[in-house]
Amino acid sequence: MKETDSITAKTPKKRTGTGFITEMDRYLFGQGTHYKIYDKLGAHPKTYRKKEGMYFAVWAPHAKAVSVVGDFNGWNPDKTPMKPLEDSGIYEVFVPGVSVGALYKYAVTTQSGKILFKADPYAFSAEFRPGTASVAADIEGFRWTDEKWISERKEAKPAKSPLSIYEVHLGSWKKADRPEKNGYYTYKEAAHELADYVKKMGYTHVELMGIAEHPFDGSWGYQVTGYYAPTSRHGSPKDFMYFVNYLHKKGIGVILDWVPAHFPKDAHGLADFDGQPLYEYADPRKGEHPDWGTKVFDYSKTEVKNFLIANALYWINEYHVDGLRVDAVASMLYLDYGRTAGNWIPNRYGENKNLEAIEFFRHLNSVLTGSHSGVMMIAEESTAWPGVTKDPKDGGLGFTFKWNMGWMHDFLEYMKLDPYFRKYNHNKMTFGLTYATSENYILSISHDEVVHLKCSMINKMPGYPDDKFANLKAGYTFMFGHPGKKLLFMGQDFGQYHEWDEKVALDWDLTEDPKNRDLQKYFSDLLHLYKKYPALYRLDSDWAGFQWINCDDNERSIFSFYRSDETKKKNLLFVINFTPVARDDFRLGVPKAGTYTRILDNEHGLYKSGEDLLSIKSEKIAADGKDNSIAYPLPAYGTAVFRFN
Repeated sequence: MKETDSITAKTPKKRTGTGFITEMDRYLFGQGTHYKIYDKLGAHPKTYRKKEGMYFAVWAPHAKAVSVVGDFNGWNPDKTPMKPLEDSGIYEVFVPGVSVGALYKYAVTTQSGKILFKADPYAFSAEFRPGTASVAADIEGFRWTDEKWISERKEAKPAKSPLSIYEVHLGSWKKADRPEKNGYYTYKEAAHELADYVKKMGYTHVELMGIAEHPFDGSWGYQVTGYYAPTSRHGSPKDFMYFVNYLHKKGIGVILDWVPAHFPKDAHGLADFDGQPLYEYADPRKGEHPDWGTKVFDYSKTEVKNFLIANALYWINEYHVDGLRVDAVASMLYLDYGRTAGNWIPNRYGENKNLEAIEFFRHLNSVLTGSHSGVMMIAEESTAWPGVTKDPKDGGLGFTFKWNMGWMHDFLEYMKLDPYFRKYNHNKMTFGLTYATSENYILSISHDEVVHLKCSMINKMPGYPDDKFANLKAGYTFMFGHPGKKLLFMGQDFGQYHEWDEKVALDWDLTEDPKNRDLQKYFSDLLHLYKKYPALYRLDSDWAGFQWINCDDNERSIFSFYRSDETKKKNLLFVINFTPVARDDFRLGVPKAGTYTRILDNEHGLYKSGEDLLSIKSEKIAADGKDNSIAYPLPAYGTAVFRFN
């Protein structure tokens, strides 16, 4: 406990309650701009009137009364009443003798006299499920050693940098051979093994699903009850700090899934927190998602917006994470999302846009990216909403990146086709380039695409096993050549056969099978190629960064294009054959006369320095509308990447 944590350190002559939550705190919270409100609300170890104990504070403006209950008072609502602070809806109490690790809840007496037992919305830790109590925690004092990473992050320009994300569900990435906590890896165990794997493969970042506390495993962490609590499935808050710190020391960034769109109706959670809708819209036509059975945050309330914006900042400030991927953005932007006619409320202009959510996003993103240079805000936005990654000053929402759901859908539909029918669907692979520069995009193949009978990536592919692996290699090569940052869900880089199941670990033994091991190596080669060549990431949102060689070769289902950066040096030329027909007489038009050196193909993978590289000098023979060309026998499902200056 720090000396500055003493509530009695500087006591004003006139005060309300303990004096810990000041008039200024209450004012800022009421304005929605108290960006460290989590330092005030919740449970905090303190010294008050020379006694050590725990300070509790909760916002419950509709309550008739509130008390704190826990293992320290027999869970008796009559034992530890809390006092209201004027003009705020906040209740507080200092309880001597309560220490870190104590279990607690708030007993909220509603206006009708009913007592609700609620977990602390601002709790830093929570009981392991199926327990639902909050846990008093102290998140001060962790010794961070990632100064170099944080310093470099401040100077980073995410849109101009390589970003290849490994999406991970920690609970099912690997399992420990022990019965405790369902065999979940601890944050510390996961840090070491995950960092080794990610580093070896060549990813730049991991994105973690389901880190904020949630009661139901099957929600994958998208139905949150503890927004400020790293899930106890894997350890304590400081264990999670260790995880982030360790990955940073290994040169790996950490992105968290973040869910400001909705929350579950669990009795101990945020729903009807003080006996009435508080965190959610009161009208169910705005306040409930009929498809998901969840509540929708009320973005018109300053205190609710403060809860969410401070929470986003909390993960950046206290856990040093490098970005947040915001889930279900479309559900927040559209008032009629998932709702039938007559069951939604138009805005004041008669439109289906949620003006309050739009303002929330602009406020959120301006604060986060403005105060933390290099930190990323990523939108999972599935519609054609304009300006998702544009500056709020220019009418945008202010996100750093947007998941390219349109590209993902078209790409997967094409890849599932029998090669014979691909010539009739050629535009599925070319259409994405018509809007590639309209936003800062991430090409995402996430958990949602390999679950619920959608098949794993390898089993989406047509043909016999050899065909499946060859198809997937070709598809991944196209993905890495296409403008946009990259994201792949765990297990899909080595050809996991069965769909993802949050209850079981990945089939890591498959990496010993020659076909799976070859795919894994090839994907790793693509990751290393991507990081090595700025042409693949510097100009993702600029037409100068991508040029087709031939986008119309639908009869042979061959795609050819090249990538460049500002220097126009070390350009990369891609050619990909999406059929099992070899083209021994293939001739490829090239942008300019010169030498083209093959640095990757489907048989070998990435050629290393010193290996016998194939270099082809262009000929003055017209092809693909170009004056010069090279002859290159293109194998069945053949891929090739050439470097040229």
